[in-house]
Amino acid sequence: MKTERLIYLPLGGSGEVGMNAYVYGWGREGEERLILVDLGVTFPDMDGTPGVDLILPDITWLKERADRLEAIFLTHGHEDHIGALGHLWKELRVPMHARIFTAALSRRKLEEQGGDSSALNVADVWPAQVEAGPFRVGFLPVSHSIPESSALVIDTPAGRVVHTGDFKLDGSPVVGEAFDPELWRSVAKDGIKALVCDSTNIHNTHPGRSEATVGPNIRELVAGAGGMVVATTFASNVARVKTLAEAGIAAGRSVCLLGRAMQRMVAVSRETGVVDDLPNFITAEEATDVPRESLMLIVTGSQGERRAASAQLSRGKYLGLKMAEGDMFLFSSKTIPGNEAGVIQIMNNFSELGVDVVDDSSGDYHVSGHANRPDLEAMHDLMRPSMLVPMHGEHRMLRRHAEVASAKGIPSVVAVNGTMLSLSGDAPEVIDHVETGRTYLDGSVLVGALDGVVRGRMRMALNGLVVLTVLLDENDAPLGDPWAEIMGLAETGRSGAPLVERIEEQTAAALGRAENKTIVDDDKLDELLRRSVRQVCAEEIGRKPEVIVVVSRLT
Repeated sequence: MKTERLIYLPLGGSGEVGMNAYVYGWGREGEERLILVDLGVTFPDMDGTPGVDLILPDITWLKERADRLEAIFLTHGHEDHIGALGHLWKELRVPMHARIFTAALSRRKLEEQGGDSSALNVADVWPAQVEAGPFRVGFLPVSHSIPESSALVIDTPAGRVVHTGDFKLDGSPVVGEAFDPELWRSVAKDGIKALVCDSTNIHNTHPGRSEATVGPNIRELVAGAGGMVVATTFASNVARVKTLAEAGIAAGRSVCLLGRAMQRMVAVSRETGVVDDLPNFITAEEATDVPRESLMLIVTGSQGERRAASAQLSRGKYLGLKMAEGDMFLFSSKTIPGNEAGVIQIMNNFSELGVDVVDDSSGDYHVSGHANRPDLEAMHDLMRPSMLVPMHGEHRMLRRHAEVASAKGIPSVVAVNGTMLSLSGDAPEVIDHVETGRTYLDGSVLVGALDGVVRGRMRMALNGLVVLTVLLDENDAPLGDPWAEIMGLAETGRSGAPLVERIEEQTAAALGRAENKTIVDDDKLDELLRRSVRQVCAEEIGRKPEVIVVVSRLT
């Protein structure tokens, strides 16, 4: 008879930063009752996922076991933790639980995609708990860069698991609850089976700084500015938005929010009572009538997003507002790895306009929402877990975190996406590997990473495209020469002749030499002409493009 076991399975978020989705299960092998923690997205880039709108976790394994899934628990409202709800919840259709601010954001995600927001339940904070099959789950307040972040206290028949979510040890977070070590110590007093812990900043060896420390620096910077001041930060960082706005008002400036994401976050913060002392903001229309030296804009686009307010201002104007020589633009944010090119382009655009750009290279105007190594070690000491599982981080982060824990005598293991662990014993044990991957939101359609859609788009982008059309009569004889259209290729090759003409000449010759058994077989004819096109292009321009052959037969 199979014994019962406690399992942990990341489907996203382990081996990467973003796209968080973590499964816990209890029961006999193959019969475990399951819960899911978070269901987020990550964002595409032009190099690896051109044209894709969002990247979501592949939840095929979970869908196949949806009858065993009890509930989804959401730790906080960042996109990499709730962004996939609207697209994937309909595949699972189970209750969801979150605190009020996260629930308000999640409700919008569901309603945008036709999901059932009534399945979303607002949870109270610890020591309240939600029962979900064999689990009892409590929301333990923790500080992060978005209001109402929570760790999860997951009580199981095998013991207590604490899933930290994203966190930092901040006693003065400006907005949201301060980190309360005594509350956390009380959670750990009877023992922690496993600490499943954020690993993002494990390589940073300096103690983390409080959100409150950036306020004086920002106020001093804004007070000393002459022209218009524009600042960008993460839209979800309501505390930073508040700090920036207060700095502008203290300097005698009217403050305007630009960008839907930021306006939505502020609106939800007010609706849910998370913050009730945000300053009043003027509209973009009102801002056009305010003298430059008396105006401050707080805008979206800290990561170089092309359609966000920052990028549009750098390219000219946005909602009637323009930046000019003598103005200042502040990046009160960290550039996420992979977004550097877009951010630098915006900086250069502003530089050409004569705008003074201030970034966070000094560390004066931004603090991270994640715990650095000394703070992670303080969490280890506070929780004193029997074992530690690093999560939320690239492989190098997970590995370093596991090394730090092991050096302190805490058993640990690196478990990337698809690695199933047993947490039942005295140390985490790898017991299975599950096929995981990514799902792409491409326009309005979800496509699998292995479906070939994005791969085909990348091949066309890298190699160019030739469309060759051939017309055959009822006797399978060519009606004129083939004709070609090219996209993304040089128009003239080494011979000096137009590339289209060379393709048409060579494919006509190949068609003339072809045996009848090739002409009458669509697959063989397609292969012959495709090979001929690629050979011509290789000789003329040194490229082998993607080729589409269209054969029309008259009957």
